[in-house]
Amino acid sequence: MRRCVILKAFLSVAVMYAVFQSAPVWADPELVVDDDGVECPGAGFTTIQGAVNAAPPGAEIRVCPGTYNEQVTISRPVKIKGENGAVVMPASMAADTTSLRTGFSIAAAILVKDTTDVKIEGLTVDGAASGIFCGPNMIGIFYRNASGKIKHVAVRNMKSLPGGEGCQSGLGIFAQSGGGGTSKVEVEDSSVHDYQKNGITGNEPGTDIRVKGNIVTGIGPTTGAAQNGIQIGFGATGRIEENTVINHLWSPCVSVSICGYVATNILVYDADAMRIAENTVGKGQVGIYLVGNKGKVEGNNVFDTDVWDGIAVVGDNNKVEGNTITNSDEAAIFLEGNHNTIIGNKINEAPVGVLKVSGGVGNVIEGNHFVNILTPILDPPPAPGGSPTPFR
Repeated sequence: MRRCVILKAFLSVAVMYAVFQSAPVWADPELVVDDDGVECPGAGFTTIQGAVNAAPPGAEIRVCPGTYNEQVTISRPVKIKGENGAVVMPASMAADTTSLRTGFSIAAAILVKDTTDVKIEGLTVDGAASGIFCGPNMIGIFYRNASGKIKHVAVRNMKSLPGGEGCQSGLGIFAQSGGGGTSKVEVEDSSVHDYQKNGITGNEPGTDIRVKGNIVTGIGPTTGAAQNGIQIGFGATGRIEENTVINHLWSPCVSVSICGYVATNILVYDADAMRIAENTVGKGQVGIYLVGNKGKVEGNNVFDTDVWDGIAVVGDNNKVEGNTITNSDEAAIFLEGNHNTIIGNKINEAPVGVLKVSGGVGNVIEGNHFVNILTPILDPPPAPGGSPTPFR
């Protein structure tokens, strides 16, 4: 009798185990989009927006190769994953949202708003057919009080029609917070180029943006908007690491004596405790421009700076350490502020190694290696000129 009870108990456990093993593992659903039904026969949707509208939270939307003439709005947690050849290229773009700070109209190719956990991966976003002259402000991907991750995307041609090049608009990727909302966004391993004003931007308190491993390329000498490759500013937080940022030059800026504004490869403006590290930046009027406090500029490779400085730091308690700075037209490092540390940098070929504006206190400059430098350290009085032009 006892053996029978034990055997029954064993069989019950075995049956439960078998049922457990054979039970389906529930996964987030996948929705498939194909614009013409050729690449992915049987796809349930012909537009990305249609799939987004039908998707439950957590769904993955697979976008098959094709050109999608649409502006997309996302307000729920989903993953958009583009296959090779999936291009979002809206024609005749129209305003679909506004700036949280200024209220100005914005036309975003992809708008993510008031949600979290939105991942966009593998898509190309192209503004070449936008039809926008100067306004509304054109943005490739806009996270507006929203959070998530952008990875392996290409964003290009966010710029006005001919004649509108001077407008301070045209952004590749933008994260913005306002009204008590937040935006926590990661931008990784992506390509951003041929924009009018900024490549990747994060602005306003509540925004935390981590920018890592991207290639950001300006359009080169331009008489229009003074470009910035990567910008974090106006109370936003974040990190800028391991990016390659090149080719930001404002053509009217040809000499220190007549240049009031500059284009920058990396700009941190009115943002504190920022880390800018292990980036490669070249061919700009300022390679890295930090306006803030308690920031760290570490291990960057900065080369070929026209007119102005390789690294410019304006603020207090910042650290500039272990950077390699080559071929700067004015100075390798410009410093204005108090209690900053400039240490262990390798500086080659510049009229001045460290241009330290007189009047600052508590600054430490030591352990730097100067080669082909006429004046290693110079303390001039403050002089106007060379201001960045952040987007806001």
